[in-house]
Amino acid sequence: MTTVALLGNPNTGKSTLFNELTDKYATVGNWTGVTVEKKLGTIKHSQVDVVDLPGVYSLNPITKDETVVTQYLLHNHPDLILNVTNANQLKRNLLLSIELLEFGTPVIIALNMIDDLKRSGHYYNFETLSENLGCGIRATNARSKEGLQQLREELVRSDSPTINQPLQLNYPFMINQAIRQASQALIADYGYPQKFARWLVIQFMNKNKVVRDYATHHQLTPLLDQQRYYDAQDFEDDIFQTRLAFIEDTLKAARQTLSTTTHVELTAKIDQWITHPLLGLPVFIGIFYLMFKLSFDWVGTPLSDTLDAFLSGPLSTGAAHWLTSIGAIPLLRSLIVNGLIAGVGGVLVFIPQIFVLFACISILEDSGYMARAALVTDRIMQLIGLNGKAFIPLIIGFGCNVTGIMAARTIEQPNERLITTLISPFMSCSARLPIYSLFVAAFFPHNQALIVLSIYFLGIIVALLMAKVYQILFKVKENTVFIVELPQYHIPRLDVIWHGTWDKGKGFIKKAGTIIFAGTVLIWLLSNLGPTGLVTSIDHSFSAQLGKLIQPLFAPIGIFSWQAISALFTGILAKEVITSSMMVLFHTGSQAGLIALIGQYFTPLSAYSLLVFILFYVPCFATIGTIKSETGSGKWALYSVVSSFIIAYALSFIIYQIGILFI
Repeated sequence: MTTVALLGNPNTGKSTLFNELTDKYATVGNWTGVTVEKKLGTIKHSQVDVVDLPGVYSLNPITKDETVVTQYLLHNHPDLILNVTNANQLKRNLLLSIELLEFGTPVIIALNMIDDLKRSGHYYNFETLSENLGCGIRATNARSKEGLQQLREELVRSDSPTINQPLQLNYPFMINQAIRQASQALIADYGYPQKFARWLVIQFMNKNKVVRDYATHHQLTPLLDQQRYYDAQDFEDDIFQTRLAFIEDTLKAARQTLSTTTHVELTAKIDQWITHPLLGLPVFIGIFYLMFKLSFDWVGTPLSDTLDAFLSGPLSTGAAHWLTSIGAIPLLRSLIVNGLIAGVGGVLVFIPQIFVLFACISILEDSGYMARAALVTDRIMQLIGLNGKAFIPLIIGFGCNVTGIMAARTIEQPNERLITTLISPFMSCSARLPIYSLFVAAFFPHNQALIVLSIYFLGIIVALLMAKVYQILFKVKENTVFIVELPQYHIPRLDVIWHGTWDKGKGFIKKAGTIIFAGTVLIWLLSNLGPTGLVTSIDHSFSAQLGKLIQPLFAPIGIFSWQAISALFTGILAKEVITSSMMVLFHTGSQAGLIALIGQYFTPLSAYSLLVFILFYVPCFATIGTIKSETGSGKWALYSVVSSFIIAYALSFIIYQIGILFI
């Protein structure tokens, strides 16, 4: 098997290129850190494996995901490196390219987003670039698939022409002399290949932390003995300046001028409004409000109502008749019809709303807006000691808190990373959408989008306030600088939108067949069994006894229904199970029937209090496990559970108690 390592800066279209080359979809976004761990795919009808490594700006790692790349190069030997660059941002992108070219493995540089380069009014002479860099240059546009077939064929051909000699820049005399001496010692004393030895020395001089740890672990004395000398001579700065001068000279020699710059000017004009210091935030809020209108008013809810009518009507009735005709016992009929179909179906009816919301998010990602959203929120994040990079995991958390917490790996400072991890569960994930949809349809039919938007932004506000508290407690005095590349705007592609929507939403469907299924069966058993065995009245079941036992605790926040209280416990397993549990506990098989029933136990005020409680109370098991894994401590996971419940109860208490004074 031939192995191709796929490397490049964030936001160069690397993940999209990986998906197209391997016919295997991976998450695509327009912000730093979308690819946290390496992914492996195989080019169709070939023996070529492609390893998609995280997007990085340099091999000198700052974040956890960047460490993955350097560790991979230290311990693996790919046959070829495919370096994906943004053709319109080559000056910055080539800094990483030089480090890869010095590594010695054959390199092909893909100038991706070549259409953006043309629109900017510039182009490059590929022969000049190839001659100066000493590698193959290929023009691609992963979005429109331009140049991908030729690139795929070149990667598959075992005899494709590649240059094996590493790039050797003309560093200052003292650096060249030090490189030669140290690399010769590594070759003679440790048996390293010449290319790898030279690259190790340069990276060591460049204060690469991973390489220096590697040198310490392997006791590479030719490097360790000279470390103080390298640092005293400031070789790191000289290396950077030499590389930068080489890039500028190369691009100057290869640059060609075209005529049109219309698209670049249009992007700049749009950004004057989208990223405006004052208007940027209202635009951000307006876009999210429009998303919720589409999801809960205009498109999602009508589709959900249609699906609900089918599941609670023909499917439920047909299943009941069929089970009766084959002589199924009443208990089994109740389990299937009143338990599984009512419970799991009660969650599945919200799939249209969830998929519409995810489609909107995919459109924002593919159009290039999400990077602007991070930039706009950076000004707010700075006030609490974080930056726009910390907001990225929070945005991802709208889909799933687990992936949002994992995305916090891209944050450099440990304290900032911990703070982001602790506040991520306050983001309203898609698992909560079914219960939101149910209650806003029941109590706020004319303001569904506005109510859901208020819940989402309440989560953001509380997360930011808690981040400020943690900043003070953890004594975070300095925060890192947020650097983000703003890609040019694109018309979203339907296939990318579909793949993005499916990738985000398939987990919800998978849960319906696993966790929600199991939770529904559990709650059905608890509602049909009591201390004396099978019960004829649900009021004597284990579920009723548990709910009634702690009912006084929930009364001050407006929750008097023991059915709702019992359902909250199953939400710890997965938030989606709350809706299916209510379907079972209230003995109804349709969304409309459940809406009518909960109207007897809740008022609009108590319903809103419940939604706030569900937003903040104990994270699901998967989120708790991820917090433990990412922080390396069970104490932080336990703290998250306790603090979330306290915050949820306190906010719901305040909202309900103040509300009843005026209503």
